[in-house]
Amino acid sequence: QVQFVELGGDSVQAGGSLRLSCLASGSIYGRYCMGWFRQVPGKEYEGVAIVQTGTGNDYYGVDVSGRFTISRDSTSETVYLQMDRLKPEDTALYVCAAASRCQWGDLLQRPSDVEFWGQGTQVTVST
Repeated sequence: QVQFVELGGDSVQAGGSLRLSCLASGSIYGRYCMGWFRQVPGKEYEGVAIVQTGTGNDYYGVDVSGRFTISRDSTSETVYLQMDRLKPEDTALYVCAAASRCQWGDLLQRPSDVEFWGQGTQVTVST
């Protein structure tokens, strides 16, 4: 069983920054693709950014490239999402997720392929 510790969600003003972190149990770091999806009530999961933790290959969802940066730290086995120049439309529950493969980024459009989900951390961006 894989469990996640997700930290970093908060309320900020537009233009601000946040950094989310995700630590997974179950020894999946280095073997799995990990990253972040986000969800607002009534809508489907939207892929934000993912990284193949073994290779470092990373992929981004639409509308966040250039503002968000996903990274990983092998010492702490943690995946981070640095979010800059936040917009009100970035408001969502950000959920850490893992799957065997990033599928060259296609996982971002295939949340049904995610094998493990976290509980999420809320990000609220106000005008």
